[in-house]
Amino acid sequence: MTLNLTVITGSTRPGRKGPAVASWVAEVARANSGFDVTPVDLAAMDLPLLDEPKHPMMKDYQHEHTKRWSRIVEAADAFVFVTPEYDFFAPAALVNAVQCLSQEWKYKAAGVVCYGGISGGLRAAQVLRGLLGNVGVMAVQQTVPLPMFASHIDEHGTFAGNDKMVEGLNGMLGEVAKWAGALQAIRR
Repeated sequence: MTLNLTVITGSTRPGRKGPAVASWVAEVARANSGFDVTPVDLAAMDLPLLDEPKHPMMKDYQHEHTKRWSRIVEAADAFVFVTPEYDFFAPAALVNAVQCLSQEWKYKAAGVVCYGGISGGLRAAQVLRGLLGNVGVMAVQQTVPLPMFASHIDEHGTFAGNDKMVEGLNGMLGEVAKWAGALQAIRR
């Protein structure tokens, strides 16, 4: 059975490199026959800060942007969150995107690919994994950090991970697939 994997670009700021990293993640995931991959760029979602009058738990959304985001998250079996580290934290836009929904996240699996300087974004990944657990997402233990990631982006803006990065990503995707398959039974 093919699993629906949504690869989420978590950075929205101008000049960001997240789309290049997310494209690489999606390409590697597509090579994994167990996934039907849908890339989603949060910048294109244009989600404002929590502007729904009712709590997300009610799933009674008034705004089209929230309804559209809800449909995207609802359709996924699993996620890979691609996040930079801003001041030792995940980007506010990504945190907001998680928090503006509730029920749609439950009993789904996720992995985190993080990027940054020497730490590779691991502090942001740790914070994000905690947030995902709070909304009912099973974030797999294996995270894929990409330290000094900019050195892997060529003059055309294409990110090319090295063999160890690809190996780590494939390992994480394998774990995400196992959990996503198991969690499908719970959601039925």
